[in-house]
Amino acid sequence: MTLKEEIIRESKRLGIDKIGFTTAEPFAHLRKSLEEQKAAGHTSGFEHPVIEERLYPEKTFDQPQSIISIALAYPTKIHEEIPKDEKRGQFARASWGIDYHDILRDRLNRLIEFITTRGKQWQTEEEWRFAPQVDTGELIDVAVAQRAGLGFIGRNGLLITEEFGSFVYLGEIVTNIVFEPDEPGVFGCGDCTRCIDGCPTKALLGDGRMNAQRCLSYQTQTKGMMPEEYRKKMRNVIYGCDICQLVCPYNRGKDFHFHEEMEPKVDEVYPKLKPMLSISNKDFNQQFGHLAGSWRGKKPLQRNALIALANLGDRESLPEIAHCLKDVRPVIRGTAAWAIGRLGAKDPKEWVTVLQDALAKETDEEAKLEFEKAIAVLQTKRRKKQK
Repeated sequence: MTLKEEIIRESKRLGIDKIGFTTAEPFAHLRKSLEEQKAAGHTSGFEHPVIEERLYPEKTFDQPQSIISIALAYPTKIHEEIPKDEKRGQFARASWGIDYHDILRDRLNRLIEFITTRGKQWQTEEEWRFAPQVDTGELIDVAVAQRAGLGFIGRNGLLITEEFGSFVYLGEIVTNIVFEPDEPGVFGCGDCTRCIDGCPTKALLGDGRMNAQRCLSYQTQTKGMMPEEYRKKMRNVIYGCDICQLVCPYNRGKDFHFHEEMEPKVDEVYPKLKPMLSISNKDFNQQFGHLAGSWRGKKPLQRNALIALANLGDRESLPEIAHCLKDVRPVIRGTAAWAIGRLGAKDPKEWVTVLQDALAKETDEEAKLEFEKAIAVLQTKRRKKQK
């Protein structure tokens, strides 16, 4: 067995679902695309900020020779029954179970430990060095994975594998060990444009790139007031978006349950929305703290819960929503006002009074605008009822 073959065998034992090897040559062909995206304002701001370091492994690793790319398949269906007791939100599938960053780091570190133990037999020159990373690192993980033969980058910008579709988490290890590289993945979307057609905000540009600012997944992670054009389209998904995956033919019938840490629990990934509006920091961390979807904190998810309740037409939640008009955070107050404007049509006079009283005390200009628009909506509905 070669060292590469030993690593592949060990990766299966560690529960790594796919593994591939590529050189540490630069990804210079991506420069134009990255620069165009940045100039167009299509980036999210969550990306690594230095383009040079995203393209050239040698900028962050001394004399790199190879990159090992891994993929872990995650589940797409929950085995528990989802109760119909009250209105619930959803987390996108990539946020089910324990935060995938932690799971990937564990697998990468265990793989490095194994390779290190094989050093006595295989090591001939300088000391072996490793730099593991997940999507918070410098490299573009889908570009690494495609070049390492794990799959191809689809029109939605995600890596699509033959076995698991795009429902995979990706990680990589930069190393100074020389490995024989695998054959890169070959584009396999053909003429299919289902992900582009299915994207509710038209965020996908058609060539594997997207306007991240328009992506619903990005919008659910922002901390400010969500632009109104995205609120209804968010439906009841309070974190992430996987529409472009669900419509993809490569994902049809894909649902793998290989990793216990990834298994979803109903009250975590389909949480009741009303309790989220008043949840304490302690309870939030206990219920959601281990999910990837909690990384931006409580405020975005509470804002999204207000939007979801309005989208679901849950008038019974109006008292809890009204209580949010007194929240110390302007984003929550403003979003609550918008939700009342959507839900208060049955008793517009009552809710106009509530909003006007709150508006008289409001100090934030952006929140004031939300109050004024909600009042105008309800007054219009009130006039229609009087005719």
